[in-house]
Amino acid sequence: MRTFNCSAILFDLDGVLVDSTGSVSRQYRLWAQKTNLDPQIVENIPHGVRAIDVVRQLAPHLNAEAEVERLEKMEAEDQEGVVVMPGAAELLKSIPESRWCVVTSGTRYLATCRLKHANLPIPRVMVSADDVSKGKPNPEPYLTGARLLGMNASDCLVIEDAPAGIQAAHAGGMKVIAITSTYPASALEADLVIQKLAQIKVSGRDGARDLTVNVE
Repeated sequence: MRTFNCSAILFDLDGVLVDSTGSVSRQYRLWAQKTNLDPQIVENIPHGVRAIDVVRQLAPHLNAEAEVERLEKMEAEDQEGVVVMPGAAELLKSIPESRWCVVTSGTRYLATCRLKHANLPIPRVMVSADDVSKGKPNPEPYLTGARLLGMNASDCLVIEDAPAGIQAAHAGGMKVIAITSTYPASALEADLVIQKLAQIKVSGRDGARDLTVNVE
């Protein structure tokens, strides 16, 4: 048993609360075909970073903003195989609404579509690709989440599935629990690595100073 005390929990979305791997892979391949890129390049796309950063890396000759708008619309319309991660709904219900948020590398539109499709609550605070100038692995997204929740970054706990997100959280001075839904444990340099969300149990009230997070 491992115990963390924190003021708030910041969740990545894809690979943590929602499994959208199939949709992402399909739509990146279609996008690559439509833009005359080799569809195999999607195998090397880093998970957990903003689409605009991916497009700039893979296709610097294209208008990144326009391509991201098209790509994210394609992803939002493709909900086949997009499902809630086991244990996500129960975990969110156990945390006071004012003590958690979502910090995603997707757009707010895409994140909202996926949360609704997975029947998960839309958080009071959400930080998306639209809200930051630098995405993960830069700490800006997680620092923004902590600020909007009214918490000190060092008092926040992050739950992630990707190296870029773990780097971002650690750079912001936060502890990180990583889940092996997208990458193997060997690739996740977090404070603790777990296999499933059901291993996490949270106790605490809105008025309490800290949340207690027990991990089996």
